Amino acid sequence: MNKLKKVYEAVCRVEEALAGFLLVVILVLVFAAAVGRTFGHPISWAMDMSVFLFAWTVFFSADVAMRKDKHVNVDFLVSKLPEKVQYYLKVVNYLIIDAFIAFLIVYGIPLSYFTRFRTFQGIPGFSYMWATLSLPVGGGLLLISSIIKTRQIIRDKPSTHAVKTMPKNMG
Repeated sequence: MNKLKKVYEAVCRVEEALAGFLLVVILVLVFAAAVGRTFGHPISWAMDMSVFLFAWTVFFSADVAMRKDKHVNVDFLVSKLPEKVQYYLKVVNYLIIDAFIAFLIVYGIPLSYFTRFRTFQGIPGFSYMWATLSLPVGGGLLLISSIIKTRQIIRDKPSTHAVKTMPKNMG
């Protein structure tokens, strides 16, 4: 199990580095395309490649954010509920996330297969499959992180037998 954990940690490091690298590549491509257009030499494939890279960047970044608890979380109302109710809402929320990600994987695999002969928008010879593969691959990484989070939440269940003491009246 320890070896598996080390492999997972290595995959996470690579994924985080890839997410950052792809974002920089997208920025460079969009900037180069804009400069090229300004000087009358547009780079026709740059925007299409940016869209392709964006699909992968989204999934890699979403997984990094999932692992680090950096997703947007509006808990104004939930934080006012009892701790036990907050716990169950969090478990249900993660189970819904797990189900949605599983849906992406299940339907992303055949989508990738069926789009293998379709060429990507402005890039001749580049299969659209490489863009749609971001669904099952990125979804798989996200599902692993989400299941780990779900297990942590369930394992760290708040104690139902905790006795809350009231402060003594100083009257």
